[in-house]
Amino acid sequence: MKGKNLNKIKLFDQISLSDSCKSVILGSILGDGSLKLYDGYKNARLSIRHSNIQKDYLLWKMEKLSEINNLNSLQIQQPTGYSKQLKLLYQSQSHEELTKLYALTYKKNKLNIKRRWLNHMTPLSLAVWWLDDGSLIGNRKKGVICTDGFSEKSVNLLSNYLFKVWKIKTRVGNVRRIREGKEKLYPRIWISTYELRKFFDIIKEWVPECIKYKINMK
Repeated sequence: MKGKNLNKIKLFDQISLSDSCKSVILGSILGDGSLKLYDGYKNARLSIRHSNIQKDYLLWKMEKLSEINNLNSLQIQQPTGYSKQLKLLYQSQSHEELTKLYALTYKKNKLNIKRRWLNHMTPLSLAVWWLDDGSLIGNRKKGVICTDGFSEKSVNLLSNYLFKVWKIKTRVGNVRRIREGKEKLYPRIWISTYELRKFFDIIKEWVPECIKYKINMK
């Protein structure tokens, strides 16, 4: 293994946040969260946005992230786009340990999907990723993970990671969407019934009661 990558693996282990906190962050940055290093700030912060109907789920996340919370971490925002639901915005404190994590997972302020940090994902990370961006389809017998914000190369890497590390076989397929007046193909991860059951067996103990409907295939 090259020395540079080995140093980055060691750096991850040296980040002095709890395992559960790091796990939720890794799952969130693949889903509805992001690490940001704003101009004028020395350290990065974690932002997560959910609709008001997922308030209990966000509060569950905040409990896992308690060591980076502050008094104003939860904010209410007005509806945006087509949704009429209020939005909830979580923002962590600006934190040195988040800056270290940002350096491992981002490049030029954009998420940089690499196996060197995906290998630190846990069942809790996978659960958060699914609960953020996974959906049951086909009479709730199959699944799809929305990865519209990622390149096809990155989505293929994620699909390969699920197979190599967790033995979950998936396929990458495009969906056609019109956004901002332009038609474009977006790669997504599709999961068959058999593989989805295996996936849910891995994550089910980490799914909070308030959102267990997202793993209910009945």
